[in-house]
Amino acid sequence: QMQLVQSGGGLVQDGGSLRLSCAASALTFSLYAMGWFRQAPGKEREFVAAISRSGGSTYYTDSVKGRFTISRDNAQKAVYLQMSSLKPEDTAVYYCAANAAAVPRYTISGEYDYWGQGTQVTVSS
Repeated sequence: QMQLVQSGGGLVQDGGSLRLSCAASALTFSLYAMGWFRQAPGKEREFVAAISRSGGSTYYTDSVKGRFTISRDNAQKAVYLQMSSLKPEDTAVYYCAANAAAVPRYTISGEYDYWGQGTQVTVSS
């Protein structure tokens, strides 16, 4: 079992920055690929970014490439999402998630085993 506890988020103006954090409880954190998803009102949950177990590979949805950066610290058992140049369309509840698959399909939410509680990000225009 693993618990994921998120922090960060909030209200920011168009063009601003925020950093989301996700702290894991499991001692085996380094065995999990990690991802960030988001869900806007009335929309399905969508993939935002993911990072491999070692942190050596990262993946992003096209709309956030060049603006968001995912990173992890296996010693601290945490994953982060640095968000810059935020836009109103980035407004959503953001979730971190852990994927234990041997060959993770990073963009598929159903592949993830554990989820954080979600945190609201609101970008005002």
